[in-house]
Amino acid sequence: MTTYLYETIPSNDHDEPKHYEIKQSMTESALTQHPETGEPIRRVILGGFGLVKKAGAATSSGSSCGCGTSGCC
Repeated sequence: MTTYLYETIPSNDHDEPKHYEIKQSMTESALTQHPETGEPIRRVILGGFGLVKKAGAATSSGSSCGCGTSGCC
């Protein structure tokens, strides 16, 4: 099970959204209503991070970071 972040959809500009963490299977569709309150909600997409390595980039024998012949960036 994966934990997703959801927020309510405010009905006007003055309302602040409420945030919820909801556990779901990765194969389930995103929810449109809170399972207990019935409030309209949307899934919040969070940015991740990762190592991006350019294909064919030269690396020195002592470097493992993939930034080139001069070692790590």
